[in-house]
Amino acid sequence: MADLAESIESVEQLAVVWRAMVLDRDAGADVRDLPGIAVRWADCRFAFWNCVTLTDVGADAELLGQRLGQAADIMRAKKQPGFLWLFEDLLDDSARSAREPAAERAGLQHAFPGTGMAGDLLPLPEPVHPDLTFVRVTTDEQLRAYADLNSRGYGMPLADGRDGLLGSTHWKHEVYAYLGMRGDVPVTCAGAVAADGRLFVVLVATAPEWQRRGYGEAVTRKVLYEGARATGLTRATLHATAAGAPVYPRIGFTPNSPIHFYSLQA
Repeated sequence: MADLAESIESVEQLAVVWRAMVLDRDAGADVRDLPGIAVRWADCRFAFWNCVTLTDVGADAELLGQRLGQAADIMRAKKQPGFLWLFEDLLDDSARSAREPAAERAGLQHAFPGTGMAGDLLPLPEPVHPDLTFVRVTTDEQLRAYADLNSRGYGMPLADGRDGLLGSTHWKHEVYAYLGMRGDVPVTCAGAVAADGRLFVVLVATAPEWQRRGYGEAVTRKVLYEGARATGLTRATLHATAAGAPVYPRIGFTPNSPIHFYSLQA
């Protein structure tokens, strides 16, 4: 049951954090909480800010099929593409077996995998990396660099990340967002934000030419260190991509639910 509790925590953290993120992007964003479905959709070019997730606990195959159809209909009604986040541990055994065919019937295709993670790991020691200095994002120029690192790290056009982040006051004041700098060149970034008694790590990215040097881990440690120092929080959560999944256990995170990201079929 402890594992299921952490998986429930993981989807609840997504709903809390993404509500703030998409409303920061657009005060009129769709942030409905429907039966079994949380909509967090800014309808902007930055696909991560266009999110639907399923919230039922213990859904069976029949309910999963129903929810996937509803979620796909919501996604089709939007102008910009986004993702359905499906937390596998919230499904019962019948729904897990039926997941892929049910998604296909709903008109969804698997985009990429992820993993929920959490840990009572704060405070951390102040991090150091021989190549990097760390700068908090407080200016429009720094926020543009942060957006561009995410676009490059996740293989998106630069305009997409900029559409999601430029103009935000939330990211310059509420999020503990940091750039990792090699000299005067931003090469990595991460953010952390207080959410319902946890520190949630968000939008970690490293420029492709500077990956596999420990930069992502270092900047993640930095935002956890600064966020914990400012808030006093001791528990942290995040959602890892496949690339990040090996990194975070070294910091102290423990995996919980696998996450499946779906987009609409072309």
